[in-house]
Amino acid sequence: MGKDVNQIHADCDPTLAEDKSLPTNAFLVEYLQDGITKFDIVTALKTVDIFDFYWDNYRGDLKNITQAKGNIKPNLWNAPKKKKDE
Repeated sequence: MGKDVNQIHADCDPTLAEDKSLPTNAFLVEYLQDGITKFDIVTALKTVDIFDFYWDNYRGDLKNITQAKGNIKPNLWNAPKKKKDE
């Protein structure tokens, strides 16, 4: 991801953005990749960083950026731990 953009969920179900345990700076990004609509949930300090990252990578295939329903302050939010392969 971009230096200021952190990915929470990649190529996910858009209903995951309704999770109230997400931080308030989480956004649902809708874009096309090879003609298929995809959704990512990402965070950034500034929304423009999210736009810049996706615009640089997808240009006209960037469809929408909407704020997720999270209500946790970003500094209090704990990112999910990544599972280690066993």
